[in-house]
Amino acid sequence: MKGDASLFAAIDLGSNAFRLMIGQPVKRNQAFMIRELKTLREPVRLAEGFQGGALDELALDRGWQALARFGKKLRGFEQGRVRAVATSALREAENADLFLASAERHLGFPIDVISGQEEARLVYAGVAHRNPCAESMRLVVDIGGGSTELILGRGSEPLVSQSIAIGSGTFGARYFAGGRITAQALLEAELVATLEFDKVARRYRAQGWQQTIGSSGTARMLARILNANGLNDPGQDGITYSGLLRLSLRLLEVGHVKKLKLAGLQAHRMSILPGGLVLMLAAFKVFGINHMTPSEPGLRFGVLHGLMSRH
Repeated sequence: MKGDASLFAAIDLGSNAFRLMIGQPVKRNQAFMIRELKTLREPVRLAEGFQGGALDELALDRGWQALARFGKKLRGFEQGRVRAVATSALREAENADLFLASAERHLGFPIDVISGQEEARLVYAGVAHRNPCAESMRLVVDIGGGSTELILGRGSEPLVSQSIAIGSGTFGARYFAGGRITAQALLEAELVATLEFDKVARRYRAQGWQQTIGSSGTARMLARILNANGLNDPGQDGITYSGLLRLSLRLLEVGHVKKLKLAGLQAHRMSILPGGLVLMLAAFKVFGINHMTPSEPGLRFGVLHGLMSRH
């Protein structure tokens, strides 16, 4: 695979995890589709490493080691066929320059720290590429580790987009430290998220939409847990408001993420579950969502789509 001139690679330096995706363009009906060939995930947890505004030494080291492993997979790739983007954690970290200087050396490629608006654009491009629906309006909700992107669009065009600096990793560290879950923490976290979403909701509601898509790992995790444990109403799949409420009751019953016995909950996602859940509940409440469809494509597909389009 290394050095194959038909391959492209996208690296997403997220607040919870770093991901590498290698893909190939495939022609289909006079257009190109992205064939995903390889995906790697490293649970770096940058959002958990904030100490007074800066990333601590352990978080820096986890990030550098992960990028060194990615760099080995990318040997032989041309510069123009690889793009690495960094999101919320490195937008906000006071020592981001320190991290990036060594990170680019380990990876072997430049790293772009993208704005929240650019992140939202790339997320929507990834969703639209896999789900080309020209007529209906859709709301895309991308709950990441350190930020949440909200995009309203039709077809391949994003019409309204917003990036809000609240995420499953940062909320997990702030309200559910060590994995402990209390009713007060759930209520307080959901209230803060609700107030943040309320600031932008009017613009979205004024346009309206027919479909809601969750494009992040948080959305896919929640859908998997709700479906695997029968928490949605009979006959429903994806993410539903009633399912999210039942899941929150499960969390309160046990009081700690490590005591959860849930099918479909992967160990590396335990720490972000409470924060991701309250953010999703707040989004459902503020935007009046009843059902959300999880989508695999998101930021990385958007990055690959941009690379391939330029070629």
